[in-house]
Amino acid sequence: MVTHNENMILRPSAERGHADHEWLNTYHTFSFADYYDPSHTGFGTLRVINEDRIKGGTGFDTHPHHDMEIVSYIVSGGIEHQDSIGNKGVILPQEVQIMSAGTGVEHSERNHFKNQETHFFQIWILPDKKGIAPRYEQKSLKDQFNKQKLTLVVSKDERDGSLLINQDVDIYIARLKMQEEINFNIRSGRHVWLQLIKGNIQINGIDVKSGDGLAVSNEKTLPILSKADSEFILFDLR
Repeated sequence: MVTHNENMILRPSAERGHADHEWLNTYHTFSFADYYDPSHTGFGTLRVINEDRIKGGTGFDTHPHHDMEIVSYIVSGGIEHQDSIGNKGVILPQEVQIMSAGTGVEHSERNHFKNQETHFFQIWILPDKKGIAPRYEQKSLKDQFNKQKLTLVVSKDERDGSLLINQDVDIYIARLKMQEEINFNIRSGRHVWLQLIKGNIQINGIDVKSGDGLAVSNEKTLPILSKADSEFILFDLR
């Protein structure tokens, strides 16, 4: 981690956990599976940010989850999802999927394409209540992405057409062209984690590059300037 001031801490891409399983090339922002770093076990209720690249014709076979909110965002390619509560389909770029594992669900995630890599982010967030009924939701956000720079994709109250999550967290996805700027206002008592998918942005003089994460606390606003065409996920948490 690189501390620029006590309120903003950069998590450089190269410092993330990494594993190459031939079929799966994965980077872990926080401790996950065989990667354990006691100083990086999560950020508030945000538990996992995995950046995965899956070779064509491969994927995660059926495996269980419980009491976790799991969000997937496809950068390129496509994921075939099938689960034990009857859902089956393909998640494509500009789509967001959320699965509340609750009392227990089994699912598989496989690359939809035989000859093309799939690049996606899988996010785990701790729920505000355990033992809920499992649920699944998937939505295309293409129209919102084409109309606005910053799109709310997941929230507890489903406002602005966002997907429901069982936790007090807002998840945004931003797409900025070079030299575009946005200001994100942070409510009192809230914290922000920003994960850059691609590009290069600058926040209060901090240079954030592809794969980097930025932890923000005790700030009122984030002035975000894109130094190249960029895309990022922004988590607004308690």
